[in-house]
Amino acid sequence: MEMQKLRRRRLKGSPIFPKKMYAFVIPAFILFLTFWIFPVFQLFYYSFTNFNGINYHFDFIGFKNYFTLFHQGTLINSIKNTLIYTVLIVVGSNVLGLAVAMALNMKLKGKTFFRTCTFLPALFSAIVVGFIWSYVYMPDKGMIASLLELIGMDGSRFNVLGDFTWALYAIAAVEIWKSFGTTMIIYLAGLQTVDESLLEAGKIDGCTEWQLIRKIKLPLISSTITINVVLSVIAGLKAFDYAFIMTNGGPGKATNTLMYTIYKIAFNEQMMGKASAFSVVSFIVIILITISMLIFMNKREVEL
Repeated sequence: MEMQKLRRRRLKGSPIFPKKMYAFVIPAFILFLTFWIFPVFQLFYYSFTNFNGINYHFDFIGFKNYFTLFHQGTLINSIKNTLIYTVLIVVGSNVLGLAVAMALNMKLKGKTFFRTCTFLPALFSAIVVGFIWSYVYMPDKGMIASLLELIGMDGSRFNVLGDFTWALYAIAAVEIWKSFGTTMIIYLAGLQTVDESLLEAGKIDGCTEWQLIRKIKLPLISSTITINVVLSVIAGLKAFDYAFIMTNGGPGKATNTLMYTIYKIAFNEQMMGKASAFSVVSFIVIILITISMLIFMNKREVEL
């Protein structure tokens, strides 16, 4: 301890140490101001204007953009779709990823091969995955429609992406298929840190496999569960790719997520001021959801 204090005093007393330190910090700080702080303040400013993204002769209109968003119902619909999508992603990718991780954590032949195959979808870009699944979901000629034809059903009537009720669930299934390999790898890393002696002691005490999972494995990987849930929530709240590639927000507004609606208002309707107001509200909603989720997960982690 005394040696560390002495070393700190020497460093602080050195005339070149502070200059070198700030020389390293300043470029990163300038980039942070330029590409994060300034755009955020600019976003808040434009949300009170009728800026169209092209013509810089715009007017200050106060809270009109915010009133319009709530009056039209666009914001509420987008929040609802995003929350449903997020819940599906969090539950689907984590339950499936944890189940596969536990299966592949056992002593099996060829488990390395199966781990690789499970993780493979996570390596594809969202554009590639979106186009592949668009053909899988295609009515009449798609893979699922063809399978339905084989068992004597009418494949031409299968049009899940054109169904107002099921379109959001269909694109959520694609995200789960792509992302559960990542959650599986993280869960697998957590499971491999569980001490085998604890599991052996549990078996000696007469615990069933389910009791071993519930009483030993899950509490010991609670931090891993928190990480995966946070990543899944982030993926759900920033959902844009598949709504854009596969459904273009349709049918109707069934797959209009927060990020897709912001894109549509800003670039299709060329109402940058309104899109900025939408972004501000979305930012607040996402912050509230994230903080609430972190508080809940940390509390749950302590209880486990």
